[in-house]
Amino acid sequence: MAEKFDIIVIGVGSMGAAACYELLRRDPSRRVLGLEQFEIPNARGSHHGYCRAFRTAYFEHPDYVALLRSALNLWREIEAETQTKLLHLAGGLYMGRPESALVRDSIRAARLHNLPHALLSRAELASRFPQFCVEGDAVGFFEEQAGYVRCEKAVQAYATAARQRGAELHEFECVQFWRAGPSGAHVTTDRDTYEADQLLITAGPWAGRLLAELGVELRVTRQVAAWLRPAAAEPFASERFPVWGIDPGADGRPCGIWYGFPLTPETPGLKIAHHWPGQPCDPQTVDRVATPEDVAPLGEAMRRYVPEGHGDLVNAQVCLYANSPDGHFIIDRHPDPSMHDRVTIACGFSGHGFKFVSVVGKALAEIVLEGRSSEPIDFLGLARFAHQT
Repeated sequence: MAEKFDIIVIGVGSMGAAACYELLRRDPSRRVLGLEQFEIPNARGSHHGYCRAFRTAYFEHPDYVALLRSALNLWREIEAETQTKLLHLAGGLYMGRPESALVRDSIRAARLHNLPHALLSRAELASRFPQFCVEGDAVGFFEEQAGYVRCEKAVQAYATAARQRGAELHEFECVQFWRAGPSGAHVTTDRDTYEADQLLITAGPWAGRLLAELGVELRVTRQVAAWLRPAAAEPFASERFPVWGIDPGADGRPCGIWYGFPLTPETPGLKIAHHWPGQPCDPQTVDRVATPEDVAPLGEAMRRYVPEGHGDLVNAQVCLYANSPDGHFIIDRHPDPSMHDRVTIACGFSGHGFKFVSVVGKALAEIVLEGRSSEPIDFLGLARFAHQT
């Protein structure tokens, strides 16, 4: 006979771990099972790499700002509960031509939501942040309410807190099949079979396989980050060097954003990466070893934009983006009427979701337990893809 739970969470990465915690924080009486095919945390999905950016003036879409305000408070709450420092506000500096999406739309979000910020001319950039070398017509946008989250530590903190509140989290147990209907949800893994009243699917790069019936393409891409050791560490300490991004696009042509972080006690060097969908891949068979060809453009970008930050390569890692068709998250109930009240999904975080982990965990718990979230997430629903079917 299948073991029965109130709620089963498929995928205990960042979003799944936070959701497990929030479910039990809201209703300690529920029996919650989290199923993760690897260890918790792990370096096979989208939540590793020592640190991930936190930004408030969100250029991708101003509707995210309200979620980020909640996320900031919720990060502080999980820090207090676990006595673990996770969010560091080192400031955020975004650079590019005035018409670049990164600068233009960061200004738009800041003005729309009355976010404190400063606009820096080329001369002011050179004076205040001499570590950077940008094009002559580039300007800067700086916000203090930005920084980085210690990503593996965050997943571990949420998983530990969830277990302490009663969650049963299974590592190295792979889901092979699931189904749901009016009578409940059923999940089969490579080890056992389970039943539940509610199912929450937060499977990251594997969500496309588990949710193929949605008809919404979730394209998985291979992304590489590198860590370089500068000759001098002091100019790149978080007291002097912010989380940063540079949009090199011209004439409105998008080509991604080069971004990086200050030196921290947890990181082996200065991290640099490129926020732009990489090579499409299969999460089961992707090459997880970063090659010299992968790393070379990152080193070139560091040499170009942060010359004194360039140095010996000390680490490189491969992570995966699970890209939605429009680059925005998908958070919703399953659209099939037979399982709409049983199955909640969160996927397609498209390489910019980690900063939202705390608030997404809350929103998902509210949807599962109450039918809807108090957070403004309607713009992330599946209805926006209805015209595609």
